[in-house]
Amino acid sequence: MNIEEQIEMTLDKIRPFIQRDGGDVTFDSFEDGIVYLNFLGACEGCSMIGETLSSGVAILLQEEVPGVIDVKLSSEKPKKEEINK
Repeated sequence: MNIEEQIEMTLDKIRPFIQRDGGDVTFDSFEDGIVYLNFLGACEGCSMIGETLSSGVAILLQEEVPGVIDVKLSSEKPKKEEINK
């Protein structure tokens, strides 16, 4: 099983709790040890999104998926032109 599949399996464990509050989480990409996620529904614009990400989702992904060193929102992903500078 590759790392992306492990990430998806772990997100499947978390997703019901997020959906219970009217939101959802989707996997965007895994780059250089960082998982990038999108939060949808009630999660968009929620003041607790940072706490949910750092104290919930990130901890579980780091514990369950070897190689995950951080978890960020997809909107925090460096743009291609920033990487080349």
